[in-house]
Amino acid sequence: MTTVVIAMHYQNEVLHARGRIRVGVAEGAAGRDVLAERAGRLLSEARRHGVPVVSVRIAFRPDHADVIRNCKIFRDVVANRAMVDGEWGAEFHEGLGPLPGEHVVKHTRVNAFYGSQLEEVLRVLGATRLVMAGIATNSVVETTARHAADVGYEVIVVADACSSGNPALHEAALENLRLLGEVESVDEVVARFAAR
Repeated sequence: MTTVVIAMHYQNEVLHARGRIRVGVAEGAAGRDVLAERAGRLLSEARRHGVPVVSVRIAFRPDHADVIRNCKIFRDVVANRAMVDGEWGAEFHEGLGPLPGEHVVKHTRVNAFYGSQLEEVLRVLGATRLVMAGIATNSVVETTARHAADVGYEVIVVADACSSGNPALHEAALENLRLLGEVESVDEVVARFAAR
């Protein structure tokens, strides 16, 4: 069983207090720093135990000409001039980005597999189990985890390294994901890494 961590959208636009997209962490949310600390611990412990980390980011052209505006989330990205490739908002939040030599996958839809190289990267790494975390739980995490389960990966979602702007949506997404895989805490996942 080869485990790979998929860290999704730990980017300034959705995690930093000055970010323009609030689907992942509510404005003024008290738990923002705790979330970043837990996500950082997940990534550092994975690396310490030799578990590959793949960072997933969403980013668009400066003119947003590559955005298909068929749903509210993408219309909001354009209206807020958000997630522009090469700008601060699309950069990884401090301490949560990839290390040199690690894989980074860019995508432009909700599901991180769609139209990206994620599947090819996971094949190169020989992945069979995916430990998934990121922002937002009810968006990129849930859709990507569903796709991963459909194509045959074992899925573990790290509940306390994920967030939604609305806590009820976070909990509902986790409840749905329990039908497709395991939902565990950072502590539980780190214990798995240590027991490998």
